[in-house]
Amino acid sequence: MTEPTLNYVNCPGIAAKEGSADGAAASHRMAYWEWNATGQPDHPHVVVCVHGLSRQGRDFDVLARRLSRHARVICPDVAGRGRSDWLADPLAYQVPVYAADMLALLADVHGRAPIQQLDWVGTSMGGLIGMALLGQPGLPLPVPVRRLVLNDVGPVIEWSALQRIGQYLGRPAHFETEQQAADALWTISSSFGPHTPAQWLGLSSAMLRPAPEGGFVLHYDPAIAQPFRAMTQEAAVAGEAQLWQLYDRIAARTLLLRGAQSDLLSRSTAQAMSQRGPRAQVVEWNGVGHAPTLVADEQVDAVEAFLFDSSERRGGL
Repeated sequence: MTEPTLNYVNCPGIAAKEGSADGAAASHRMAYWEWNATGQPDHPHVVVCVHGLSRQGRDFDVLARRLSRHARVICPDVAGRGRSDWLADPLAYQVPVYAADMLALLADVHGRAPIQQLDWVGTSMGGLIGMALLGQPGLPLPVPVRRLVLNDVGPVIEWSALQRIGQYLGRPAHFETEQQAADALWTISSSFGPHTPAQWLGLSSAMLRPAPEGGFVLHYDPAIAQPFRAMTQEAAVAGEAQLWQLYDRIAARTLLLRGAQSDLLSRSTAQAMSQRGPRAQVVEWNGVGHAPTLVADEQVDAVEAFLFDSSERRGGL
């Protein structure tokens, strides 16, 4: 079975470093997982998959394993999550910093083996990062993004969903076992839709890191919640116009995935996204809220079919 390799890239911006003389380093390291089952280590087609606010790159294991038959698949742990460094300044946990990190990531991947085709899959926050990159012409991308998948996110983010997320984001938690953690995570993530116990345990295990006192804690820096909680409803509404401007400038062919019961991406916003800018193709799944995990076969099939035509799925470019 194909497994990913773990890599790191240095990104501008100070990382929190325990035990260092000045308490900080000059840059921070971002971890990324690379999947490749093409038989071609320098395969020219790259798909970048970026996770949501409190998640990490191993969220995409099922999808990446499938897509890696056709391309190199890059799944970063955004700063403050997973294997990546935590940042010294909590207020740096925002989309502009993440977007700059992704430019460093793409430059690193391109330097290892040139990228000729580039696609982006972004869940929630990962979709906002993608919009920030694709909606600003002139950024130093190795090549233009060809196809974009936005997973349950758009320019309008419902305030009630942000309030719901704020109730648990960054709260201290300790678990004796992985199963206990999976059960606890399910109580705040049931909107992801139906999963088998094995699927959910698989998604949950990478959300944990060993605690010094034994057991497990969540993988991310609790400080990611600080800029999130500082946001006001007025600021969120004011940001919508800027997000629509970014969206309207996207040139990539775009697929919008939506959970039919999503409280973050409304049906009216999804409809508007299908009628302006890149005129996204919309696929919706009943029984799923925010956000589809891209684990179910029908969800993986939809992304694979969008990114690769029939000849590519047979193994050619």
